[in-house]
Amino acid sequence: MKEKEPVRNRPSQIRLPILITLSIAGGILLGATMFGNAKRLKIITTGYTKFRDILMHIDQNYVDSVDTEALIDYSIEKMLEKLDPHTVYIPAREVEKYHMQLEGDFEGIGIEFNIFKDTIYVVAPISGGPSEAVGLRSGDKIIKVNDEMVAGPSVKPDNNKVYQWLRGKKGSQVSLTIKRRGQAKLLRFEITRDKIPSYSIDASLMMDEQTGFIKVSRFNASTYTEFKEALQSLREKGMKRLVLDLRDNPGGYMDKAVDMADEFLAGNVKIVYTDGKGSRFDTENRAKISGLFEKGPLIVLINEGSASASEIVAGALQDHDRALIVGRRSFGKGLVQMPIDLSDGSELRLTISRYYTPSGRSIQKPYESYDRDMEERLTHGELFYQDSVRVDKNKSYKTTHGRTVYGGGGILPDYFVPLDTLGYHYLNELYQFNLVREYALNYANENRKTLSKMKLTGFVQNFKVSNEMLAEIRKMGDQEKIVYTEADFAQSKTLLCLHLKALIARGIWDAEGYFLVALQEDEVYQKALQLFGEAQKLASQK
Repeated sequence: MKEKEPVRNRPSQIRLPILITLSIAGGILLGATMFGNAKRLKIITTGYTKFRDILMHIDQNYVDSVDTEALIDYSIEKMLEKLDPHTVYIPAREVEKYHMQLEGDFEGIGIEFNIFKDTIYVVAPISGGPSEAVGLRSGDKIIKVNDEMVAGPSVKPDNNKVYQWLRGKKGSQVSLTIKRRGQAKLLRFEITRDKIPSYSIDASLMMDEQTGFIKVSRFNASTYTEFKEALQSLREKGMKRLVLDLRDNPGGYMDKAVDMADEFLAGNVKIVYTDGKGSRFDTENRAKISGLFEKGPLIVLINEGSASASEIVAGALQDHDRALIVGRRSFGKGLVQMPIDLSDGSELRLTISRYYTPSGRSIQKPYESYDRDMEERLTHGELFYQDSVRVDKNKSYKTTHGRTVYGGGGILPDYFVPLDTLGYHYLNELYQFNLVREYALNYANENRKTLSKMKLTGFVQNFKVSNEMLAEIRKMGDQEKIVYTEADFAQSKTLLCLHLKALIARGIWDAEGYFLVALQEDEVYQKALQLFGEAQKLASQK
């Protein structure tokens, strides 16, 4: 999460040829001096001197030639592993690529990822990107890239390696082998790299005469502008109630989350505050504008892929009893990173504080659970059964109107909706080869004139996926040697028909068509519709 402007080191701090090491050490020394901690200053000075001496001995006397710069980068990365999973060092050659994901377009497979110990986890596929198209999901583990093992202690994946493996020119292909929770068999996906879109509002539409729907996929530089325009447009169309979908939104800029929450909260109420070492990085963000939707029923959708900035929005609206939260427990990332420019052009993204919701909740989950959290949620049954959701009763807090909420590991929804327990084996196989999307796009193109005459409302109400269409899909699967059984197909049929219809609608009417179809069978969204009476009561409280 980006919160502060980059901190630049002064030229006077540079005294040795090993610029990266000194720039970091200089910042630490300055901090220690400011706090007057003589003991820590001595430890840091001694440690820095030791590291400098070892590095110089290696450079001057080691028997073989050594890439000193690579050695420095490696030592920094290993040092940061002792901190939290979100503090990272970015070499100069990777800084520009690193920023592209939040600042603008880039080319690759389109995922937000995290490395927990020795495994690459998909936090969320970026909406509109190639990974979403082939069916990658939040929580997937990347085991192989082009048959090369990328997981395990012998590989030790890092951010730089992941970028090398996954990013590439538009049109190039990469094969991923995935371990998916709940499935014993490894899954293989063939992905064609593409330009990853920088927009963050996937959809903004009226679902009926009074219900608005906004899907936000991430919090980047343009999110608040996009969101405000979408919200204003829906109001002009007569929106009286809103569903804000933050599912699988991995976060991003903290200030954009604050601005978004401000559109729903009246007065000068607290939205989020941060607390770090001392008071240097302590901040407090409050509502300060007259928002576009401060009254009216509001429901926010979250799941295990909702993280960081998404949790700020959900937490603030829940704590102030402004919205009902529906879905499953969010990811649990409550840390703020500050980008620090280093003297050679590299960057340190240092965790400087924790953020807290208005009631005082920290939603940060324990660092040591990062590499097993999703597996534990699965095996413990938390994704499927509300009674299995674990809460820490010692971390209970009260909302504005006295409801009990809990901290210490994500935002718990007010209303739980389980993950679908069916495996959909045949459908997953079709998605691995991108056959569902390919068929839908071809069908939309070949029948564009006829479908367009139906208009979207007519398509949603009357179009049915025929048995002939399903037979054509099955034939495509046979050509890829996808094993067909009647049982597997019967289990996948209903969802396959829905996905085909939604993707055909996208091909003709873009995102509006897709979501108008897909949300009709979306269990979390349908549960939200049933709860608008409760949301109305919440919105009416004084």
